[in-house]
Amino acid sequence: MEKHKITIVIADDHPIMRSGLRQMIESHLECIIIGEAGDGESALALIEEKKPDVALLDIAMPHLTGLQIAKIVQERGLPTRLAILTMSADEVIFNEAMDLGVLGYVLKENAASEVLNSIRTVADGQYYISPSISGLLMKRSQKRETAFSSIPGLADLTPTEVRILKLVAGNKTSKEIANDLSISPKTVENHRANIAAKLNLNGNNALLRFALENKALLKF
Repeated sequence: MEKHKITIVIADDHPIMRSGLRQMIESHLECIIIGEAGDGESALALIEEKKPDVALLDIAMPHLTGLQIAKIVQERGLPTRLAILTMSADEVIFNEAMDLGVLGYVLKENAASEVLNSIRTVADGQYYISPSISGLLMKRSQKRETAFSSIPGLADLTPTEVRILKLVAGNKTSKEIANDLSISPKTVENHRANIAAKLNLNGNNALLRFALENKALLKF
């Protein structure tokens, strides 16, 4: 049986950069590029139409940036996993990318040596961060642990409960959350009840108020 090839869309507004990425990626038989774009709107259209395993996105493109695409992909529940190419090691931008579900964060200066590993890793659903800035991911994890330990019961939530709490903080209804997670509204309601019990929250809107008040904390 032939091994599944990793399908990829690449997007960068610099033709020379796209050409270089294509040559690097297509030199490996396990990968196949099924589309490329020079701006964000075209990239998003390709992602929606072709549903590649991985989209490799420049962070700064005309019409839609890589992060704006990530936000739309997250909101629409598209299956494509994302890797960002960037010149920036800025912590704020890095954290925003992580908040939007980006799995790969590759510095352009390292792209030649890292892009293939990043694609393989992201396709497997794992994080790939350029080693030179891997400390940002560790710092993010430490901040999250500190934040979660500051509120009784928060550290007891399961990963699914944390994800639902984040969606509640985004002011989403149970029906919208159910659609995002491909589960039933009844299951969402059960999770919400369990979350409220663990956090010792009482009242119809107590969980929503808590989520909104702690929205910044939940981004970690």
